[in-house]
Amino acid sequence: MNGDTGMLSLAHMSDRYLSEFAEILLFIIGGILFVVTAFAVSRFIRPNRPNPEKLATYETGEEAEGHTWTQFNVRFYILALIFLLFEVEIIFLFPWSTIYAKKDLIAETHGRWGWFAMMEMVIFIAILALGLAYAWANGYLEWIKPKPSVTPYESKVPRHLYNKINDQYK
Repeated sequence: MNGDTGMLSLAHMSDRYLSEFAEILLFIIGGILFVVTAFAVSRFIRPNRPNPEKLATYETGEEAEGHTWTQFNVRFYILALIFLLFEVEIIFLFPWSTIYAKKDLIAETHGRWGWFAMMEMVIFIAILALGLAYAWANGYLEWIKPKPSVTPYESKVPRHLYNKINDQYK
């Protein structure tokens, strides 16, 4: 093996290494240009006619009552965080299940890979279950339920006629 060929090979590998980074850089620049272009085009195409109704606070189609910058109950945020916790768990379970079932890894390690992956996931789920038990024990999953009340409506139809119809459909 000649020393010149080794240097040439090393230089060739260095160029290839840099060209792979250049390819990634081109993708990043292309993505940024795409986003900037999309925002610029939408800025010039869309109509801009603000009025008080468009600038008003909107929530579920209802008119806002009182001050719109009210503080929400902390339970909303805690419930959202617990939801995200279990979403992250699901995201980690999918790749684990694909790697866990690789027969070549299990065969190469004489079954130890399967046991390792299984114990790893049992520990992961146990930690998440411990977090859920903590949230449950501290009452973070309890929601304050309003007491149902009967509306004070006086009907012109006698009550015994309602009962008669209800008895027919039981």
